[in-house]
Amino acid sequence: MMNREDAWTLLTEFTKSESLIKHALAVEAAMRAYARRFGEDEEKWGIVGLIHDFDYERYPTVPEHATIGPKILRERGWPEEIARAVQSHASYTGLTRETLMEKALYACDELTGLIVAAALVRPTKDIRDITKIKSIKKKWKDRSFAAGVNREEVEEGAAALGVDLWSEHVPLVLEAMKGIAEELGLAGQTDQ
Repeated sequence: MMNREDAWTLLTEFTKSESLIKHALAVEAAMRAYARRFGEDEEKWGIVGLIHDFDYERYPTVPEHATIGPKILRERGWPEEIARAVQSHASYTGLTRETLMEKALYACDELTGLIVAAALVRPTKDIRDITKIKSIKKKWKDRSFAAGVNREEVEEGAAALGVDLWSEHVPLVLEAMKGIAEELGLAGQTDQ
């Protein structure tokens, strides 16, 4: 089994973009939170979250993204379970999400982007200032806000996990991300 250091090395070998690295950290935090909730292997789930988009900067187009990355993982001896989870997070790969870990990754991936956007429009730019889920729900309903976030995938992911989107899924991911606010650059910066 690979460890987080191996995952970080892989991520930073392929990814230089600060925003993509922060996205990886956000998804890692969410995956770790779900692993705790479901009594699963937190390290493994966190690693999957951290590296799920490691190939995106070099291979951003469909169908390369989430197809080439798993090939690289397999060539480098990563466990099949991790390569498969990375591949399954993109619907266009045609790989169905079967395990709880795969379903959680799919559910968390897009949602983290919406939560980051919701934090960045706050005057404080501090994710910890989001205290009411209804403020995220309001942004969710505005389809022009964070328009790149695929809301249908978030809804499908929560349903596949068997969690309610607003009373369980969004709060869990938000709290996980609050726990790493500084690493995400969402700990109260002000415009200078």
